[in-house]
Amino acid sequence: MGVGVGVGIGGLITFLTLASCFGDITKVDTSGASEITARQDKLTVQGVDASHKLAEHDLVRMNKYKKLITRVGQKHGLDPAIIAGIISRESRAGAVLDHGWGDHGNGFGLMQVDKRYHKIVGTWDSEEHISQGSEILKEFIRRIQAKFPAWPKEHQLKGGISAYNAGDKNVRTYERMDVGTTGGDYSNDVVARSQWFKRQGY
Repeated sequence: MGVGVGVGIGGLITFLTLASCFGDITKVDTSGASEITARQDKLTVQGVDASHKLAEHDLVRMNKYKKLITRVGQKHGLDPAIIAGIISRESRAGAVLDHGWGDHGNGFGLMQVDKRYHKIVGTWDSEEHISQGSEILKEFIRRIQAKFPAWPKEHQLKGGISAYNAGDKNVRTYERMDVGTTGGDYSNDVVARSQWFKRQGY
């Protein structure tokens, strides 16, 4: 489902304007998944190729949530492909969750909202949950925008994605923003997965 499906011209223009506030995910540079992350699926490749393979392995499950993801993206002015990239990385589109929970019982839902820092809303695979995760991501992007106002939008977007995993204080430089993130590759892996989902119509 494309961005404009079910949205009037005015709504589509508004969505594209909002999305442009956060940069273009297709223009973000990425080194992709680390060897540690690639091992999840016993892949013999790493980097961008590994990220694409991991995303591809999640596609059938992800497609169950495509309408929800698209609707939330339109609502929040976020590229649905980025939401899908985070869902793929955080929960493998639900495959690694135990009754909706992950991260030793701290992370909830497709986007793994941490109960220690946020009040959980909705069921683990609901629109409410995806909306909450997207709001959290937007807040981190805004924090990175404020912290590094001279960065191009695409750099700020990547920094916000990194902060979604390890917090905005962990983002100190553009080149080393993934140092301290899970697997040492969080934003690079999510960006590469997001770019792959973009090509699948997200």
